[in-house]
Amino acid sequence: MTTPSRLTRRLAAGGALTALALSVTGCFGSSKGGANDNPNADVTITFWHGWSAPSEVAAIQATIDGFEKKYPNVHVKAVGNITDDKINQALRAGGPNAPDVVSSFTTDNVGEFCTSHAFVDLNPFMKKSGVDPVKVFPAAQREYTQFEGNQCALPLLSDAYGLYYNKADFKAAGITSPPKTYSEFDADAVKLTKMSGDTYSQLGFMPLYHGYESTITHFAAQASPTYFTSDGKSNVANDPPLASTYEWQKALVGKLGGYARLDKYRTTFGDEFSNNNPFMTGQVAMAMDGEWRGGMIDDSNSKVDYGVAPFPVPDDQADQYGKGYITGTIVGIASTSQKQNAAWEFVQYLTTDTDAVVNFANAIHNVPSTNAALASPKLDQSPAFQTFIKIAQNQYSNTTPSSPNGGAYQLTLQNLGYAYESGKQTDLQAGLEEAAHTIDTDIAQAQ
Repeated sequence: MTTPSRLTRRLAAGGALTALALSVTGCFGSSKGGANDNPNADVTITFWHGWSAPSEVAAIQATIDGFEKKYPNVHVKAVGNITDDKINQALRAGGPNAPDVVSSFTTDNVGEFCTSHAFVDLNPFMKKSGVDPVKVFPAAQREYTQFEGNQCALPLLSDAYGLYYNKADFKAAGITSPPKTYSEFDADAVKLTKMSGDTYSQLGFMPLYHGYESTITHFAAQASPTYFTSDGKSNVANDPPLASTYEWQKALVGKLGGYARLDKYRTTFGDEFSNNNPFMTGQVAMAMDGEWRGGMIDDSNSKVDYGVAPFPVPDDQADQYGKGYITGTIVGIASTSQKQNAAWEFVQYLTTDTDAVVNFANAIHNVPSTNAALASPKLDQSPAFQTFIKIAQNQYSNTTPSSPNGGAYQLTLQNLGYAYESGKQTDLQAGLEEAAHTIDTDIAQAQ
């Protein structure tokens, strides 16, 4: 499971890379994919990726082995555990040690990779190879791998977010099915909350933005916000779905005991990616999380009997129940590579070969990133995993769009969330207008 791609680390990486990318914007030259190497030559390309767990490394190597069997003239040298700051430093320096193909867990940085020309535009390669991205990839995956028409990356497996719930807690509370709307969810969260003095013996749901995966962008996906206008300006001050998400979360904080009490309880939680995750220990009865969590629970000593469902939607969007937030790993070709045609053969195999995508997805418990792979009968058929497959296939599922300064706008919105939920900001509209101004100013400085 690709735990480094979770949002807490994506935002941290995005924030760290923003300053670096701004300093190298324009240093890479053209991104038009003007490859002139012989694709039939016997050649070795270097592939950088972020996977580090033994099972993950074995899975990516198995994919590489499959590629080399199909393309015996192209040899792949894989280097794992690579972070985005290493990527930009290496591409900025260039030279024989720079990678040819690069994957990243940080989808928020696609806009930077595209505008700085660190990665080549893959549109010419896809056109030459007859790859129609609209037919091959779902809409959300296409959105987070391009910026302003520059398809500088392609999706390499995805993450989908849904609702995990404790079946035993539901039964004890007399709840017969997972909630589908916010009003049902709020009622269940309150019913599942048990007090012990001034704290909780069990919390129905942790709504605070410092909670694991409880971010404004994850929540807002259930309302389908529009973060930017068609001309690239921030739309956050004029977007009812985003404002209503902030208001819903703030109201739920009040229903569950208030910010101070919830925040104190939050400090008792164990590490998100350990067996002491609060859902896995029974401290919370419901949690927003991705497909990887099921694999972690199954591989752990947790005794939680869990169910999985799509996360609820606003009551006025009940007909869109089943959607969720989508993100994932991306892969691109370094603009400094002198072997771009050979690199494209590898990227095309990684991202569009159905069996390769399905086998890799099954091996590391991530959601496939092509329409054909999502529909493949060879895909893991377990009920929990299939729930996330359906979320990924849902026409209303969405993602956070690319921006030239990466995830900076998401950090701005998250900071507003911290201020609003804690009571430091009492005027939401004023906060949204300030956030819009900050986002537009930051983007202008990045271009």
